[in-house]
Formats: sequence, structure tokens, C-alpha cells
Amino acid sequence: MVAIRARERTRADGVARVSPTDAALICGTVLVPLVARGLLARWPLMVDLGDLVDADRVSVRVLRRMRAKYGRGRVLLLRLPKRRLALVLDAEGVRRVLEGEPEPFTVANLEKRHAVGRFQPKGVLVSSGPERRARRLFNEEVLDTGRGLPRQAETFARVAREEAAVLLEFAKERGELRWDEMRVSWARVLRRIVLGDKARDDHAVTDTLFRLRREANWGYAPRSERTYKEFRGRLEAHLRRADEGSLAAVVARTPYGPETAPYDQVPQWLFAFDSAGLVLFRALALLASHPVHEARARTAIEQDPVALGYVRACVLESVRLWPTTPAILRDATRDVAWGGDVLPGGTGVLIPAVFTQRDSEALPYADAFTPDVWLDGTAGADWSVVPFSGGPAACPGQDVVMLASTVFLASLLAGGVFRQTGGRRPTPELPLPGSLSPYRLRFSVGGP
Repeated sequence: MVAIRARERTRADGVARVSPTDAALICGTVLVPLVARGLLARWPLMVDLGDLVDADRVSVRVLRRMRAKYGRGRVLLLRLPKRRLALVLDAEGVRRVLEGEPEPFTVANLEKRHAVGRFQPKGVLVSSGPERRARRLFNEEVLDTGRGLPRQAETFARVAREEAAVLLEFAKERGELRWDEMRVSWARVLRRIVLGDKARDDHAVTDTLFRLRREANWGYAPRSERTYKEFRGRLEAHLRRADEGSLAAVVARTPYGPETAPYDQVPQWLFAFDSAGLVLFRALALLASHPVHEARARTAIEQDPVALGYVRACVLESVRLWPTTPAILRDATRDVAWGGDVLPGGTGVLIPAVFTQRDSEALPYADAFTPDVWLDGTAGADWSVVPFSGGPAACPGQDVVMLASTVFLASLLAGGVFRQTGGRRPTPELPLPGSLSPYRLRFSVGGP
């Protein structure tokens, strides 16, 4: 009997019902830290605390133990108050869930509808059925999804270069670069690309969205209608103006049907674009502490200032190591056969990217800065690594974000030398930390 139970625990499929004790451990070391840092808008103090205790490293260790206990390939089913939650920890499970949108795994997850729906009530992420199809097609058309380079790539690259130059000049005058200056500079990039040049200095439109996102961290708490009204007013004014060269101009000339709600799609672009600033600041820390990779990046910029393939790979490694979407959420729309078991309909499904992308049992490069895995196709072929999600609901704007991010980082490297003077150092001699707060990072800045 003991041998039979041991075989059941280690089989490579099925649903494992987690014990109350283990569920409490997972909640305390995985779910609570995810929520505490802010899923939709980061709380800097909590991110800093997570950095100090390396919270995500703890999460990885706990989930690895749970997988060993309940069996590789099995979904871990937790019974929480008023909610069932299934954790997917292996590449094949990730693939099945992400490719299973909209049925049987919908992106319009219960918690997401309550949170994200506060500032984009008709956004594609909280939609289903014909409305979702119409809105997804509109997003893909405007954002040039899957085309590699957006139609306005030249304009977007120019914006990134211009704002990087302004930031670099300011940082050189001070001799230092901190997160606050990076945040302001990157916000100008995203406002110009999404809303147009006249939105460059409209800090209020992104600040009000950020306040709404912070409110949404609490999920079911009431929305500030005053803040939402101010945000929508400013957003719609920019979209109606439709500055040429911006995504707003593409929105204005893209046909749509009655289900589309075009203006409701734009807050998600601003939201997703904003988080790339965190990725870039961490990428600077990686390059500053990995001189071999920094030298390769600088050589790549000199040899081919257009393609920038190695710089792009460095950006992707930063988001793999410290994902800006630390957990991907879906809901099971019906009972789902999983191995020899059934995942009940209505169950929330969580893919902890902070684990899957740092799982050393699946990824030999899990805790190292390894840009080459993005150049040789290794990372792109592995469903454990999904920095932009995957399947039918993959981020439709990833090409726009990656273009701007790559050009911005390349422009900083081409014009300056950065040495880290504050914050945790992601040194190559040790496994990279699970948590790295961008808010504590400081860099000295000199000439190239």
C-alpha cells in the first residue's frame, strides 16, 4: 500500500489536493508576497523588503519542495476561503493552460475582472465571448502583433533615442542615475508612443492611472470615481487629438465594430508599457556587474546599431529573471480532465512565473544572466519561460515594447558608462537573487 501511494504521488499528471498545512505554507511564502508587493502597481517599500529577504528565492524553494512531495507534472489544488486555486509548475502544464484560452481556461479571471476592470472596464483582458474576439483583433491590428517590427518602428525608435539622450545628459551632469529619474524618462517614452508628442509632459494622465492601479491592488475595494473621471478625461483628449506617429493615430484610423470599445483598450497599453522601465533598470544592473556581457552589448551596438539583437536578448533576460508579471492568472470555465483527475470548473489557475522562469530543475541557466538563450532559440522554445505570457492571449504589444526598450537601453550604453553604486548587486560569481528591487539601485554615470 505504501508503495502504491508513493507511485501515485510521483506520477506525471493529475491533480494533487494540497494538505491544509502545505496550503498555509504556500499562501505565506508565495501568494502573500505576490500580493504584498502589488500585482498591478508596485509598493516600493514592500519590493525593497522582498529584496532584503530575497522573497522570491524562498518562494522557489517552497514550490520545488511541494512539487517533489506531490509529484512533477501535477497541478497543486489549494482550497482557500471562498476559492479554489490551482498552481501549475511545469512547462507542459503552462503550455496547456495558455493555449487553452478562451476554453477551457479564460483570461478573464475573477480576480482580474475585479481589479483590472476598475480602470479598463471593457478591456480585452476582462472580456469574453464575441466581445473579447473583437477587442483582441483590434489590439492586434493597432499594435501590429506578430509582424516583428511595428509599422511606426522608425518613429518609436526615434522617441526612445531622444528620451534616452535627455536622461543621459541629466545623469551625467549629476554623475548619478537613480530610479526616480528613470521612471520620469520612461513615462515620457510611453506617453509619446501611445498618446503622441503633445502628451510628453502630461504626467497627470499616467499618474492618475497609477493611482487607479494601486487602488486595484486591493481588488474588491471601491474605485475612486473622481480619479477615474480625471484619467478618462485626459486619456480621451489625447486619443481624440490623435497625434501623427503615435498609437493614438492608428486607433483613430482603424475600423472597429460596436463591441470593440477602442478607448478602453489603451489603458492596458500604458500599464504594460510602464513596467518595462523596471526591466531596463535591472538590465543596467546586470550589465554593470557582468563586464563580459556589457562588452558584447557595446560591440553589438557599434557593429549593427539597427538590429541590436544582443541588447534585445539582455532585456529579455532581465524580464525572465525578474518578471514584471510574477503570476499569470486564468479561470477554468468548466470541469477539465487533467491526467486521471478532474480540475473543477470555476477554479482559479495560477502560473507562478517567479518559479517557472527560475526553476533550476528545468532550466540549466535559471539563476544566471544568459542572453544567448534568447539568440539560439532555447528560451523561446520552452514553455517554462513566458515573459509575455503565451498562446492566444499573449501580450499583443510585446513587439512595440521590446523595440522601444531595446533602443532605449542601447542608447544609454552607447552614450555612457554605468557602474552600480547602490542596491543589491547581481554578481556573476553567485546565483542571481530571486528578488531585485529597482528602487534601491544607483549608478554612477560617466562618458563612454
